[in-house]
Amino acid sequence: MSARVQRLLAERKLLRANITREMVLKEISAAETDMKEAEDSLSRGKYKWATIQGYYSIFHSGRALLYSRGFREKSHYALFLALQELFRNELESSLIQNYEEAMNLRQEADYDLKFSEEGANETVEGATKFSMV
Repeated sequence: MSARVQRLLAERKLLRANITREMVLKEISAAETDMKEAEDSLSRGKYKWATIQGYYSIFHSGRALLYSRGFREKSHYALFLALQELFRNELESSLIQNYEEAMNLRQEADYDLKFSEEGANETVEGATKFSMV
């Protein structure tokens, strides 16, 4: 286990957990629902919501992956770091980069009210790629 994962565990930002198959499937279902809603929002020109929903599709897909390894995160950033470390050899680096970009775009859309058609498209495209993992 990498030093970063050990540090996340020590800081309780990442926890070992008893994860059931149903929990993993629930996250996959949430990712699929958020993806459909993001695509719908994008088609209607609702770029803020498409960005947020696209990010949450990625988030729930990532959480399903993390759950599959028996861990639970305590923050969005901890999930990002855990995926980066635990799936280093299974996920393409571009997927991790998509996650980080989507996370940043979601924060800007949600907290700073900064969003664009381009950012929404990038987030939804990233979510589509992430859902294929």
